Amino acid sequence: MRRTAINPWTYPEGMDQGILVEGHQRLLFVSGQCSVSATGESLHPGDMAAQTAAALDNVETVLRAAGMGLADIVRMNTHVTDVDTFFAEAGEMMAERLGAYDIRPPGVCAEVTRLGRPELLVELEAFAAN
Repeated sequence: MRRTAINPWTYPEGMDQGILVEGHQRLLFVSGQCSVSATGESLHPGDMAAQTAAALDNVETVLRAAGMGLADIVRMNTHVTDVDTFFAEAGEMMAERLGAYDIRPPGVCAEVTRLGRPELLVELEAFAAN
């Protein structure tokens, strides 16, 4: 599979504006993953950084179950209850973790009123190809 970053202009947000994916055989759509345990219990109430790390762990678990990894992500949408807190406490960690695989997936970061449970602060939705 060949991935080509498409960046007609540069923004400071640290993501590619587009990813051209060619020669792939499989696509995986990962539903929104939050900071929950394998048994569905909410984890890390009130801690944006820990919830983001746990949500990304859950994305990675779904990817592994499909024979993929973080390096296969071609788009990631981030939904948070407080965008300023997300960027202050978790954005850099998430960028570093994805950057370790040399990816800067395009996507959306949106602030929402609440997620599926009131104690959840972040939900990550991913698209992967290989």
